Amino acid sequence: MAGSKIEQKPFYQILKRKITILILVVSFFPMILTTGIIFYRFNRTYTAKIAAHISELVQKHTQNIDTFLLEKLGNIRYLARHIENTETLPTDFLRHQLELLKTEYKDVFTDLGLVDENGIQFAYEGPFRLENADYSRADWFKKAREKSFYISDVFAGLRGHPHFIIAVKIRSKGSEGLLRATINFTAFNSLVENIHIGKTGMAFIINSQGQLQTQTDLRIDPSIMASMASREGYKDHKTMFSRKQDLSGENYLYVTSMLENIDWLMVYRQNVKDAFRDLWKTQVLALGLFAIGCIAILSVAFTLPRNIVALILQADKKSEVMNKQVVESGKLATIGELAAGIAHEINNPVAIMVEEAGWIEDLLEDEDLKGSKNWDEFKRALKQINTQGRRCKEITHKLLSFARKTDSTVNDVQVNDSITEIVSLTAQMAKYNNVTIETDLNQGIPYIRISPSELQQVILNLINNAIDAMEKTGGTIKIETKVSKLEKNNVVISISDDGPGIPKNNLTRIFDPFFTTKAVGKGTGLGLSICYGIIQKMGGKIDVHSQVGTGSRFRIWIPFQTAEIDPATQGS
Repeated sequence: MAGSKIEQKPFYQILKRKITILILVVSFFPMILTTGIIFYRFNRTYTAKIAAHISELVQKHTQNIDTFLLEKLGNIRYLARHIENTETLPTDFLRHQLELLKTEYKDVFTDLGLVDENGIQFAYEGPFRLENADYSRADWFKKAREKSFYISDVFAGLRGHPHFIIAVKIRSKGSEGLLRATINFTAFNSLVENIHIGKTGMAFIINSQGQLQTQTDLRIDPSIMASMASREGYKDHKTMFSRKQDLSGENYLYVTSMLENIDWLMVYRQNVKDAFRDLWKTQVLALGLFAIGCIAILSVAFTLPRNIVALILQADKKSEVMNKQVVESGKLATIGELAAGIAHEINNPVAIMVEEAGWIEDLLEDEDLKGSKNWDEFKRALKQINTQGRRCKEITHKLLSFARKTDSTVNDVQVNDSITEIVSLTAQMAKYNNVTIETDLNQGIPYIRISPSELQQVILNLINNAIDAMEKTGGTIKIETKVSKLEKNNVVISISDDGPGIPKNNLTRIFDPFFTTKAVGKGTGLGLSICYGIIQKMGGKIDVHSQVGTGSRFRIWIPFQTAEIDPATQGS
């Protein structure tokens, strides 16, 4: 096939590849650049938003704990000022004040105690038996004596369960001592436990040694807590962010903030996957949309060039067909000119031969040769020369007439006359191939304004095809003309034969350019294609009906101007 050969040309492969590359570059470069910038900016914005949200939350809870401790420190300081001026017994004073504190704060304060300068608790009010308890060796007692007030780390102490102490210096009867209050660890711990974000976000407090000061269910690597205990970097930042990996290999986000009234750190920890879950969902969605866009671009990049190249191929095929038709038309024109020249050159000597034969006949009449035994033979020969000479002259006249009509000038044409002329021109070739041409030309067929040479070319081509099909077996070609009843204002020309017929598979392609079933060198495959194009240009149509072993029939419909039509001329 010519189409497959064209498709195999490197030019079209290179063209398709270049168009594909151009589409990919023009589409992917801005798409990747834009997506990358948006992705990067969105990631930074969302990360900053998450950091700001967590930072604000941690700072808020840090302030709440600071406020809690400052309020309780204020309560103890207030009691310390009053105990210095009261005449009430210390034990009664502590009992009364503890009742007031429990009324106001419920279980926040566990007990109260007075400790002398030697570390002996000489007055106590609370649920434990801690009268005369010796705190002289306690770490909190040593540190409390050096400051006006002191808030201890969480420790078990003498009572055996976690608690921490708020101690304030007092002066009574010329000696210094401490007023100490135990803060309920459960109440304090609940303040921190209430900090939750997502599924894994929880908070806890550590001291300067990295030790937990609140209860937590989290399993935290001690080395991580020790690394966070450093107080460097908090002068300019209220909170600090870090990402650390624990022993299980999970990555966690840590946010720390320092408390003001005690050397403790509020620590917030959340799994990175949990913290940025919404961000990653958005990123996955964006990547999904990006992938869909890539698939769409790829489909267009590999489909569009194929379609474009297919259109170019189709245009090139049509151009190639037209070029070949032009070449063939040029060949036909050249052949027509050559035939006209040959016919003209033959016509002159034939005319001389006929004239000379007439002259000889006249001479024979003048001479007294009637008695010759060859007189009849002379007469017969001279008659045959005249007959065949006139026939040659008629043939050359028709050939000249046909050659002169190779242009496409439009004239009023009588279809029957054109058919008669073509039949007489092809009669000898038909006779040579044992083919008989019969005509049934209805009189009264109207004139049709078309190109005479083009109509003759169509009819001649169809007759020649029929003769070629029956060259081995012989047969009959029947040509009919009628005015169509089905197609209004159309003349129908029917050319049928009883030859071998056309296979069904070939009927759909019979008008395709270059399609031929003839042997190599006997046909170009353009004849019927040219006929089809000529009839289409005339505004008519052509069809074919054929059956193998029965024959073929071509019908041509050509429109004409409305006029009075004889009903006897009408047919299908």
